[in-house]
Amino acid sequence: MALVPLRLLLDHAAENSYGIPAYNVNNMEQIQAIMQAAQETDSPVILQASRGARNYAGEAFLRHLVLAAVETYPNIPIAMHQDHGNSAATCYSAMKQGFTSVMMDGSLEADAKTPASFEYNVEITRRVVEVAHAIGVSVEGELGCLGSLETGMGEAEDGHGFEGALSHDQLLTDPDEAVQFVEATGVDALAVAIGTSHGAYKFTRKPTGEILAISRIEEIHNRLPNTHLVMHGSSSVPEDLLALINQYGGKIPETYGVPLEEIQKGIKCGVRKVNIDTDNRLAITAAVREALAAKPEEFDPRHFMKPSIKYMQKVCAERYNAFWSAGNGSKIKTASLEEFAAKYAKGVYPAPKVTVSV
Repeated sequence: MALVPLRLLLDHAAENSYGIPAYNVNNMEQIQAIMQAAQETDSPVILQASRGARNYAGEAFLRHLVLAAVETYPNIPIAMHQDHGNSAATCYSAMKQGFTSVMMDGSLEADAKTPASFEYNVEITRRVVEVAHAIGVSVEGELGCLGSLETGMGEAEDGHGFEGALSHDQLLTDPDEAVQFVEATGVDALAVAIGTSHGAYKFTRKPTGEILAISRIEEIHNRLPNTHLVMHGSSSVPEDLLALINQYGGKIPETYGVPLEEIQKGIKCGVRKVNIDTDNRLAITAAVREALAAKPEEFDPRHFMKPSIKYMQKVCAERYNAFWSAGNGSKIKTASLEEFAAKYAKGVYPAPKVTVSV
């Protein structure tokens, strides 16, 4: 099965009421872990790369690693997604490199730091959608800034994100604006701000409704029932991985992620794509620290990279099962970018049905 548009996977997820974890990748071992977990659970795959990952791995290396996954696992549908594109140019270059989906994050200006106006976000996202849909590529947009409802601060990771105080309105996606945004841009998916953030340090306590606004997802879904919603910053930060890292020399303080049961609530309210990176980073770090501590005389990188694949695979498989992706990979009928370009041109995907708020 060749690379497929993200829209194909999200449509199937919506029709069958499940969510798909979208895993960030930087190297071969991460892709191997994800694909092994997908094979084990029969799940569709979203491999996504940030601008930082593209710079780190190198465009050609990253592209061929993904193509190797497609060749090795021909039965698994795979979407290749650009995460947090800061500009139209970033998205266009991703399409040129073979990405089947791009995120135009117009919630921030091109410096990836300054909160943008609603008008700017609409215009830049609309332009990317126009180009992407002409060649069958899917587009994810974002409305609202990622940041903490607990502290009122924005967050930055991998060179992307606002650092500083944000208003409560900026930290939560407005349902009325969401309707306007989707209608004006024609995005295939919408990332919403609900109090989650990137990295391991999301919450200082187990999140409740006042600092993790899952209810906002439900409000937006009620207004836009046919729009695929996306949760960013959705790693759960497992306590056992933190403990293992600290047992072998790490110094990660107490912190809390997004509980799986809260993500499941989101999926029941229209979330179809769930971004996860930190959990996999923690799994790899725990495995590497443990392996090096067990044999400090060892210097072969395979000694600690093999267990890192195993630990990350376990996390990925758990998420596939928890989000109800498992068992759906083989049910998806493949479709090419060309087929999707024709659908967009014919208006197969019209403006979303909008319900009236009460």
